[in-house]
Amino acid sequence: MSYQGYRKALGLLIAALIVAATFNPHAKSFFSLPTQQRVTVGDHIRFNLEFPQNLLKQFSLYVEPNKQNVLLLNGTDLSGKVFSFIDGWPVATSPGKAIIQIRLFGIVPVKNVKVEVVPQTKLVPGGHSVGVLLHSEGVIVVGQSIVEDKKGTKFNPAREAGIEVGDVIISINGQKVTSDEQVAKIIDTAGKSDNRLELLVKRGDKKFSANIKPVRCRETDRFRIGLYIRDSAAGVGTLSFYDPGTGKYGALGHVITDADTNQPIDVSDGRIVKATIQGIQAGKSGIPGEKIGMFINEKDFSGTIEKNTKYGIYGTLNGKLKNPLYSKMLPIALADQVKTGPAEMLTVLDGEKIERFKVEIKRVLPQNVPDSKGLIVEVTDQRLLKRTGGIIQGMSGSPLIQEGKIIGAVTHVFINDPARGYGCLIEWMLKETGTKIGRQSESGGTKNPLISSISLTI
Repeated sequence: MSYQGYRKALGLLIAALIVAATFNPHAKSFFSLPTQQRVTVGDHIRFNLEFPQNLLKQFSLYVEPNKQNVLLLNGTDLSGKVFSFIDGWPVATSPGKAIIQIRLFGIVPVKNVKVEVVPQTKLVPGGHSVGVLLHSEGVIVVGQSIVEDKKGTKFNPAREAGIEVGDVIISINGQKVTSDEQVAKIIDTAGKSDNRLELLVKRGDKKFSANIKPVRCRETDRFRIGLYIRDSAAGVGTLSFYDPGTGKYGALGHVITDADTNQPIDVSDGRIVKATIQGIQAGKSGIPGEKIGMFINEKDFSGTIEKNTKYGIYGTLNGKLKNPLYSKMLPIALADQVKTGPAEMLTVLDGEKIERFKVEIKRVLPQNVPDSKGLIVEVTDQRLLKRTGGIIQGMSGSPLIQEGKIIGAVTHVFINDPARGYGCLIEWMLKETGTKIGRQSESGGTKNPLISSISLTI
């Protein structure tokens, strides 16, 4: 056959396969094969072609030559060799890259798959209940109020100066503010001296100045500017993982937002402590449930909060942490390796006891960039459904385990279907700790915001 004839025949074959794929589930499995696949050392390379056995025999696989001995089959290096789908699946034995070519009739190349093999990363799985204490950078504006002076005239100085709910007051008259009580004192002192206030305010990524004159409030006999503010938040969540090699941890799986403004809290200082679960308020459609917990200050379990990101909170633990359900660390699953099907969730319902519960990964959402909603998870464990109704506040961060690997953590609950929720992939969470993937340590719903502390009127 001439070269032109070969190209024409190949084109007709590909066209026929495309048409067949529209109607044939077997052909669909071929066209759904990935063009790239990332795996860790020790994993098998698998291509799920749902073809009858006699048709599958017409395909072969060829590994393009490489110098890294990346893939082995029955102990034999596959570089530059051909094997078939019925010979078994190669094992990724060392870090590196390889290209596998799928051939029809042993000669016609129909698809290339680029394979990248990275070393295993192992972590201690979480599931531990933690108390989260978070202090914001500055103070958060959570509401506005009218200030009525002694003559009965009503003012709202802060609103008139352009300050809105969700803004963060960073400093007043050049003095950095860190607590609501400090701000109230500065305002009252300035008012008694008949001085104006110069506020540095942050809104999103932008900062601006607001000039305000305090008004003496008839009700409180203090000078105020008409705002409700808060400087901290607190609540119960779940630890997702711990890296003994670096001391780093991840928890929650989603950003901590202020309960009133729904704005992310910029961290200036924070810590996590041990928590014990005292009770459960079950969730139902339209009403999210929650864990009722109590903080325990123990020297052997505490940590800093260094980041509050869309993928959770991250910091460093003091001391070592173990999971009683797993005597050894577990490898992580890369984003490409997570699949639909059975999994388990680790969380606490009583006291400090970590338990396993059955869940189903209903969907793995395609993501070109990291996101906190990478999985759709459904609780299938009847005991958990009976006790909690499904996913409740306080479960955020509960690790998800599939086939012996940590695949991610629960992050959100579906308000109208508490048995279902979202999860974040572990690979995206690890990026926030600065952990290099492949390094093994040795030794519709809404976010579940933390319960915030009482706001102060100023």
